[in-house]
Amino acid sequence: MRPANTRKWQPLVLAGAGKGPLYRQVYETLRAAIVDGTLGPGQQIPPSRALAEQLQLSRNTVNAAYEMLLSEGYISSRPGAGYFVALLNPDEATTATPTAQAPGPKRSSRGVSRRGAILAKASRPVAKIAGAAFQRGYPALDEFPFRAWQQQVDRHLRHPSEALLRYQDDGGLQSLKVALMEYLRLARGVHCGADQVVIVSGGQAALDLISRLLVDEGDRVAIEEPGYLGARDALLAAGADLVPVPVDDDGLCVDALNGRDIRLAYVTPSYQFPMGVTLDATRRLQMLKWAQDEDAYVIEDDYDSEFRYRGRPLSSMQGIDRGGRVIYLGTFSKVMYPGLRLGYLVAPEHLASSFAAALRKTGQDTPLILQAAMADFIESGQFTSHIRKMRLMYASRQARFVELANALLGDWLEVLPTDAGMQIACRFKRQIDEARLVESAAVRGIDIGLLSSYYIGRCSTPGLFLGYAGIPEGQMENDLFALKAAFLEVARS
Repeated sequence: MRPANTRKWQPLVLAGAGKGPLYRQVYETLRAAIVDGTLGPGQQIPPSRALAEQLQLSRNTVNAAYEMLLSEGYISSRPGAGYFVALLNPDEATTATPTAQAPGPKRSSRGVSRRGAILAKASRPVAKIAGAAFQRGYPALDEFPFRAWQQQVDRHLRHPSEALLRYQDDGGLQSLKVALMEYLRLARGVHCGADQVVIVSGGQAALDLISRLLVDEGDRVAIEEPGYLGARDALLAAGADLVPVPVDDDGLCVDALNGRDIRLAYVTPSYQFPMGVTLDATRRLQMLKWAQDEDAYVIEDDYDSEFRYRGRPLSSMQGIDRGGRVIYLGTFSKVMYPGLRLGYLVAPEHLASSFAAALRKTGQDTPLILQAAMADFIESGQFTSHIRKMRLMYASRQARFVELANALLGDWLEVLPTDAGMQIACRFKRQIDEARLVESAAVRGIDIGLLSSYYIGRCSTPGLFLGYAGIPEGQMENDLFALKAAFLEVARS
């Protein structure tokens, strides 16, 4: 075991005092000290009681900060000894001002363009069965506060200001950009100005816009393996040469990016899609270092990070980016409803004006009245209240799903553990005809995702990817019995 760093502890002074919850101020101050090397690898940090006394805070506040640092890998715990700074390299968060290149798509001499041909063969499946069980990314629509949302929309529809009836030309409605800036700062640790926020018509639109602006045909782009099909589609349509990078229990294997002339990397660090693992702190810093050294960008897709059931939601990678390398994106499809078609991205400061200018040219902007309603929904507190309610409900639904799946499908599936998300990966315990299983489940009103479909190369973890968030607990047992019947039918044939 490596000996502890004996450097003397210096009294902690909270950075940004008075800004945000106290536990986050403690967390961000300690994280900054670890990243910049003020606290060295192996150095012991005080017990929570001692630090609470020093800062004149409650012990629960300090414990909450320590839990966040521990869950993200910035500190480690040794039984009987206390907390110690993890063995990170503090020099890996670096600064620079990168430059962007303009896209130059090529078109076919006949028929649709190459981009059009790829778009027409988009690989992302959409459930074809209305109300099908186990759809991925499908929220609990039965619990959505439609009346409160309708009030916000109606108010702007009945008495719209002139500003809501014009064309938009600055990346979105200012009130929503400001509301999102504040929300993301408090909830996700994102650091940006309102002018860096660009409002788009969903997460897929954000990926398409990023691909148009940052990818020239033939550029090498890293993508998680297995990974999100929507990102694969957008990047392929832009002419990217995709480089699949394996994912293990600590997230994307960052070392595999080195020496491959990669311009852009797509990653889901808070809850990897579809395996559900978290990119640990060391790899986050390594990835920022890689982007700096290679003059590359990182797309951080934070698609459903609000729904974490152990500890607090993890902070964004964008929040520790010093060099303008991370493009952060999110969507309201999971926390509101998919049909809303409203999402956002946070561009590096030097690229913000380019993204805003390109938005209108692509036609991916969202009606201003919806943006105004969303701004009010956030500012009124109804948005965060809804998230808190859904987080508790989805935690309960996940626990019920795992319990029932182990009891009813334990002969066929191993449910892979996860602390977050709206869906869960399950590994096959035995070989089965996947195509016939999909067909048999569909007949029973079940929409299952195959883990093999998320791989570009050979699938190393065959199994299912099942959504549970949109299924009431009272209905879940019947749906799992139906899936069991599909397994039995295929096994008998």
